[in-house]
Amino acid sequence: MCNQKLNSNQNICGCLEQKVPRLLQPFILLMLKGKDSYGYHLIEKITEFRFHNNPPDVGAIYRNLRNMEKEGWVKSKWDTKGVGPAKRIYRITPQGEEILHGWAITLEKRKEALEQFLKVYRGHYEAGKKPERR
Repeated sequence: MCNQKLNSNQNICGCLEQKVPRLLQPFILLMLKGKDSYGYHLIEKITEFRFHNNPPDVGAIYRNLRNMEKEGWVKSKWDTKGVGPAKRIYRITPQGEEILHGWAITLEKRKEALEQFLKVYRGHYEAGKKPERR
């Protein structure tokens, strides 16, 4: 996404910089495939992907976790060990792994479409020449 702002929501290029909440699902599932985790740790790990300029919304992470638990994609249990408040620890289920595989296929297709878009786009402009706004 662009970094040059026209106003608080719209970039100079005309695109709106909006988060895509559904894309949180594959990131959450992928992080849980590596290791059981709790919400705030997932936020830290997802932020490392730098998919957005800002960390994911805390509420969106927990809403997705609750919804994925209802769907049977993740399970949770309370961890009361250690100092501080109890933490809900999440883990991916076999059904969640199937969903993760589906997301990988979908994202691979999207990647191919985006690569094709960029190839055609670059073909319209000479190397080093900046596109003109109409």
